[in-house]
Amino acid sequence: MAPTKVLAGARVVLPAGTVDDGRVIVEGTRIAGGGPPGPGTAGGPAEAPADAESVDLSGHWLVPGFVDIHNHGGGGASFAGGTAEDVLKGVHTHRAHGTTTVVASAVTGELDFLARHAGMLAELAQQGDIAGIHFEGPFISPCRKGAHNERLLRDPDPAEVRKLVDAAHGQARMMTLATELPGGLDSVRLLAEHGVIAAVGHTDATYEQTLRAIDAGATVATHLFNAMPPLGHRAPGPVTALLEDERVTVELINDGTHLHPAALRLAFHHAGRDRVAFITDAMDAAGFGDGRYMLGPMEVEVADGVARLVEGGSIAGSTLTLDRAFKRAVTVDGLPVGDVVAALSANPARLLGLDDRIGSLEPGKDADLVVLDSGFDLVGVMRRGEWVVDPRLA
Repeated sequence: MAPTKVLAGARVVLPAGTVDDGRVIVEGTRIAGGGPPGPGTAGGPAEAPADAESVDLSGHWLVPGFVDIHNHGGGGASFAGGTAEDVLKGVHTHRAHGTTTVVASAVTGELDFLARHAGMLAELAQQGDIAGIHFEGPFISPCRKGAHNERLLRDPDPAEVRKLVDAAHGQARMMTLATELPGGLDSVRLLAEHGVIAAVGHTDATYEQTLRAIDAGATVATHLFNAMPPLGHRAPGPVTALLEDERVTVELINDGTHLHPAALRLAFHHAGRDRVAFITDAMDAAGFGDGRYMLGPMEVEVADGVARLVEGGSIAGSTLTLDRAFKRAVTVDGLPVGDVVAALSANPARLLGLDDRIGSLEPGKDADLVVLDSGFDLVGVMRRGEWVVDPRLA
């Protein structure tokens, strides 16, 4: 068994607040204690063992590992259409940027292909490499299709929705729907009955239609503001309905391209810290570089870090990693560190039903954590007690 690790001297962000000159004690794959220096820390052992390995993190931040519920790939590899090896490559790319838990997102495709691909992703989820599957499409609006192939879009028939859920062998975590389409509300109810998050997105719904979807069981807004009608003073649309209902968690892509900082702050202020989940919506180029890529069946050109469809020019996901989203949220958007940690870790962990294991630095939870320097640049990542990025080598 690996020796106990004592991570000491950092500003540790805990659910109750930030502890200066704090410590986290890691035993094996789990957190054994944490809080102020000295014995009796937050439910941990009175003293770390004499042979414990001490890591000095003075001048750094120590925060929970990030949880990404909407991610299509990275490192030059695709979650949406790649092999198992491709998926693992993308997972490891994002892990090196602090995302210790990731849900693999599919994009619109032929129904039979999506079902087969879900089977492969389900095996990776059962092995613990990913935290499940998110189906984004094909049950979305052609009016708000974004980077999805319009030829392959279809109304959300509950029988077809059930086919994809069944193909995921219990690993379906979320499905994005245009709930105003025929079959939309019945599909939301079916997903809720099977414990799958119904997310409103790529939608042309009105305010009233969105309220009906929430009442039917929808609990997430897929990349709020993007691929939906804008907020209007006479036609408030889905944005208003999703922001004002306390049952809904809103996804935000904080890359400086998808959202103006003022729009992000408005959403954060109105939804509050407990109802925001920062996501990447990343595609293959995340952590890799500019060039030509495929997003499902669609060709994408990435230039200066911005991904757009070759045909039509629509934004096609992002090249974001969550460490960059963290830094931007604090240094550009001016959000409190504790609120950003909630949006990157605690809230998405709770949505996935995994908050008993991940999402905060508490005794008994997985030792998933991120070390940031004083300027909020990533210098260390630990997943289940093992360094992915060792801060001592930074």
